[in-house]
Amino acid sequence: MEQQKESTQVAYSARVIEEAAHPKNMRRMSDPDARGIIHGCCGDTMEIYLRLDGEWIKEATFMTDGHESAIACGSMLTTMVRGRSMEEAGKISPEELMEALGGLPEAKHHCAKLTVNTLQETITNWRADNDHSP
Repeated sequence: MEQQKESTQVAYSARVIEEAAHPKNMRRMSDPDARGIIHGCCGDTMEIYLRLDGEWIKEATFMTDGHESAIACGSMLTTMVRGRSMEEAGKISPEELMEALGGLPEAKHHCAKLTVNTLQETITNWRADNDHSP
């Protein structure tokens, strides 16, 4: 068991390990202003929920059935978007998310893409439901 834990610490940055072990904002939100869900080609599902004040993100939560890297990505992204406008949040790239996490192993880059794509889907859904143009 100790050897397995050690190999996880080598594969992931300290920030990823911390976010995965103690995720922030990991829960479904009741009555969100915006919601998106994507079933990734990797088999993981990511859901993002937003509560807004006008076009500003007041609260963001996520839920995933993925493992460490997906949890870390959801935790970090929902923290990053709080206080930003929908337009600003929609410009966050997978690379920015990975940088905020101190990097991800190449085999886990898809988790950052899935998380960012889910946020973009959430914003697209909100615009469609509220007749907001991009």
